Amino acid sequence: MRVLLVRPKPDKETIGLQNVMICEPLELEYIGAYIKPLGCDVVIVDMILENKPLSYFMTKYQPDVVGITSYIAHVNVVKRYAKEIKAAYPEAQVVVGGVHAEVVPEDFKNENVDYIICANGMRTFAAILESIENKQFETEIEGVWRENSPRALKETTFDYPHPDRSLVERYREKYYYMFHNPCALMKTSFGCPYQCSFCFCREVTDGKYFTRDLADIIEEIKSIPEQEIYIVDDDFLVDQGRILDFCRMLRGNHLNKRFLIYGRADFIAGNEEVIEAFALAGLRAVIVGLESSSEEELKKYNKKSSVELNERAIHILKKYNVECYGTLILGIDWGPDDFKRLYKWIKKIDIKFINLQPFTPMPGTSLYEIYKDQLIIPRSHYEKWDLAHLTVKPSKMSIRRYYWEIIKLYYKITMNPRNIIKMIKAYGLLENLKLSLGASKITMQYVIKMFKNESRRNER
Repeated sequence: MRVLLVRPKPDKETIGLQNVMICEPLELEYIGAYIKPLGCDVVIVDMILENKPLSYFMTKYQPDVVGITSYIAHVNVVKRYAKEIKAAYPEAQVVVGGVHAEVVPEDFKNENVDYIICANGMRTFAAILESIENKQFETEIEGVWRENSPRALKETTFDYPHPDRSLVERYREKYYYMFHNPCALMKTSFGCPYQCSFCFCREVTDGKYFTRDLADIIEEIKSIPEQEIYIVDDDFLVDQGRILDFCRMLRGNHLNKRFLIYGRADFIAGNEEVIEAFALAGLRAVIVGLESSSEEELKKYNKKSSVELNERAIHILKKYNVECYGTLILGIDWGPDDFKRLYKWIKKIDIKFINLQPFTPMPGTSLYEIYKDQLIIPRSHYEKWDLAHLTVKPSKMSIRRYYWEIIKLYYKITMNPRNIIKMIKAYGLLENLKLSLGASKITMQYVIKMFKNESRRNER
């Protein structure tokens, strides 16, 4: 069976982080590894990096099945792809999966989409292929969404083969994350044990959290050619003993890799010895959900952390020369003074890399039900649900002014001469020019949002 796996290119309306990072489609590499032993001829097409239309690849490969991965911002793109697939090759069956399909599968309902995977992606995809092979197209398959049918239980173990990275060999040198270049992805755990009110991650695994075996993780690392590895667990810093064992195994196997991970500030603040050991074993940067410089807001987000813990975590990371990529939520009840407050705090804690996210009540979370009547972006405009657009109208300033405050804050931090000098010393002039070019493209997207008629209409 010929199977084409597709990673979609974001819509032009999506404020695109692909301007500063393009990571490998790990989920498709897992699917490919799982179905190749079943006798499938598998090809992965990364549309972010391709210039040709999807119809070209349909004609070239003539697949029996096309699998498309997706986040919420890709929903309309996926539907356009499905229409293009059926027009080019009507016999092909279209299968859609990904994290958004696992939580809100009904968003992908479309006459050109044949299967929507809502649970246990790899096993479900294999079951779909078996059904198609046996021409049992109407058979109900566990893990495939059907209207008014009960959802399948999600797995809490991971016994799948390692991802087949050879399937994207022609793209590998182009995968990077900011200054981590080239960069490979890997996943060592699923879900998150915490309960932040804004978070979508727990919804994907139905609130469950489980981990892979460390020995198996080490074996996968041995097979990765890139020195830079981005561990995309929702939170890698959970279990002190597991992390220390991981560090010992890295050293014992003489694995000289450098790691980028997600981690919570409260863990970092309370486990300095773990960060020290991990830094010696290759930890290079941590994406930390700082979220806010306000105690009141941290309580509202059920973060179970504090401003003091945030500051101590940053101090510890600096002490061991580990970069902090801080993510921050911008409140919809903010005025200009709140942006000034955040700027002063970022300047105080002295971090160079920030990701500013306007408060977004993601569909599928409890917060969405609270704010769904206050949305300024319709649910059907999926491409704008990118954690960069305003989805709820600000209460203390215009939409245009809000976007202007975001741009100002970004530039006051990233264009600070002191920060620029630090980054050039750390990463070199060429890499900084590349990142600056990508950041300027994102800035232009925000500028366009400020002056589009759409923003003026939403303010009436």
